[in-house]
Amino acid sequence: MIDRDEDDREHRDDADRDDGEEHDQPKDKEKEEEGDEDEDSGPPLYKKPIFWIILIVVAVVLIVGGTLFWLDKRKYATTDDAFVDAHIVRIAAEVQGKLTRVADIDNRHVKAGTLLATIEPYASAATLDQAKAQAVQADAGIQQAQAQVVSAQAQQRQAEAQARDPEAQAAKAAADLRRYLALEKLDPAAVSGTQIDQAREAAKSSAAQAAAAHRAVDNAAAQVAVAQKQVKASQAQKEAAEAQIRSAQVTVGHLDIRAPVSGQVVNRNVNLGSYVSPGTQLMAIVPDTIWVTANFKETQLTHMAIGQRVTISVDAFPDVEFDGHVDSIQRGAGQAFALLPPQNATGNYVKVVQRVPVRILFDRPRRDSPDPHAYPIGPGMSVVPTVRVR
Repeated sequence: MIDRDEDDREHRDDADRDDGEEHDQPKDKEKEEEGDEDEDSGPPLYKKPIFWIILIVVAVVLIVGGTLFWLDKRKYATTDDAFVDAHIVRIAAEVQGKLTRVADIDNRHVKAGTLLATIEPYASAATLDQAKAQAVQADAGIQQAQAQVVSAQAQQRQAEAQARDPEAQAAKAAADLRRYLALEKLDPAAVSGTQIDQAREAAKSSAAQAAAAHRAVDNAAAQVAVAQKQVKASQAQKEAAEAQIRSAQVTVGHLDIRAPVSGQVVNRNVNLGSYVSPGTQLMAIVPDTIWVTANFKETQLTHMAIGQRVTISVDAFPDVEFDGHVDSIQRGAGQAFALLPPQNATGNYVKVVQRVPVRILFDRPRRDSPDPHAYPIGPGMSVVPTVRVR
């Protein structure tokens, strides 16, 4: 029994020692950790030289980068208030009638002179035929009048020939009368009164015949003048008929509606069989020549000049950069040409930066430059031009 009690006490002592060691070990670890923390804690970060070195380097990089960025950006002027523009050609009918042919060319490219539509030719063709018939009739009238001129001239020559004998007789009778009168003055007995009376009557009779012959010649000359005027009148009728022919030909020419310029056909609003009248719009053509109208702020025009290179970005094709140059700068802001320009002389005035239209043409300075005609670019599409002004 005594031995068993001693063994139990020894076991309890060993357990107490083990518990004491276990309690002492965490305390030693805490002390060791506290010592490590005291060793790791040093001066603050902003007091370390490496912090200031990194900060100075970053500041220098930002300043240099910002300066270079500003120096590069000041070389360019850009705006998003820009659009593709062109002189759209609107095709309209010039005569009235029904369309007998309309080409199926919607949104397709056509060359100048391509037949777009045809109007029925019936009435216009009849007018042309009538004008041609009147011209033939006037030509026949000219020939007839010219024949009358020839006939009147022949009659005039005949009258002149017939007038020569009465004139000669009148001259002879007048000479005889003068001779008898001269003899009577020299010797009254040399010439009888009967002879003088007979000579006087003969002179009057021959003078009357000569006057009648002169009137016949004048009448023949008048007939020639009338015939010549008839020729001129017939020629005027022919000219009028030819003018009607030309007018009818123009009208017939307007029956075939052709493309005046090369470009893409858009906005077709007629079909086969549609009835049109003068001024009716049939379709429109966007020409091949297009440009960019960019509305720059007036403060951006300080260094802008004609001929400066431009990089054009079309919103529809953001990955393609087109080349161009400044073609012209409008003299005046856009609001100056408005239907009702602003009146700054009345009321309170607030200064607003105005925008000035600048025309920019597309270029292909290099073979590898993108061709704007190879892309579906048309009026009204948004672009962003960037002009190199320095």
